Amino acid sequence: SAQERLILFWGLGQACFLVTFSSLLVSLKVGELKKLVEEGKIKYIGLSEASASTIRRAHAVHPITAVQLEWSLWSRDVEEEIVPTCRELGIGIVAYSPLGRGFLSSGAKFVESLPDNDFRKHLPRFQGENLEHNKTIFERVNEMAARKGCTPAQLALAWVHHQGDDVVPIPGTTKIDNFNQNIGALSVKLTPEEMAQLESFASADAVKGDRYGGTVATWKESETPPPSSWKGE
Repeated sequence: SAQERLILFWGLGQACFLVTFSSLLVSLKVGELKKLVEEGKIKYIGLSEASASTIRRAHAVHPITAVQLEWSLWSRDVEEEIVPTCRELGIGIVAYSPLGRGFLSSGAKFVESLPDNDFRKHLPRFQGENLEHNKTIFERVNEMAARKGCTPAQLALAWVHHQGDDVVPIPGTTKIDNFNQNIGALSVKLTPEEMAQLESFASADAVKGDRYGGTVATWKESETPPPSSWKGE
C-alpha cells in the first residue's frame, strides 16, 4: 500500500548510505559499508545513479536495499536494464525528480521563473530550442490532467506511482499547497490506455536534450571495473 511504501521510505532514509560510485571499485566500497552494517552503525545500504552491472556487483557483496534513480514521465532510460535488474534482485527503487525537475508541474513558465543561479535553468532540456520543443510535452500532459480533474503535477506523479509498489517517488517541495497536491496524486487512477497515452507524449524521441550537462556524472558514467582488473585485489 502507499502507506507501507511511505513508512519503508522513511525507515530507509534515516539509515541508508546512497553512493554514486563513479570509477571506484564497487566491491571495496560496499565491503566497507557492509562492515558498518555488521557493527550496527547503519541499517541498510543503498546506491544512487548506479548502472545495472554495478548494482549486481554491489548486491553480491551485501544485499542492497534500494537504488535511487531519476525516473519520471520524461526520464525513462532506466527502464531498459536498471529497473528490471532491481526487480530481479528484490531491490526497492527510490525515484527522484518524478516531476521532471518541476517542468511537469507548470511547463516552460516554471523554468523561466527560476533564478539564474538555479542549476536547473542550465540543464540541456531547459535551453533554447530544446525548451521550446519540450513545451508540447507539458501542454499535452496539462490537457489530459484537465480532462481527469487533477493538476499536471498530480498526473505525472500518478504515472510514477503506477509503476509498482516497489517504487517510492520523492518529489521535492517547499510549499504546503504543493505537498498536499503530491499527496492527492495517490488518488489519481490511470488505466493502461491512459498510461500508454501519457508515455507517448514524452517518448524518447519526443524529448529534446539530455537530463544533465556533461559535467555531471550519471549512471551511464558510473560503470565499475571488475575486481580482477585491479592489481590490488
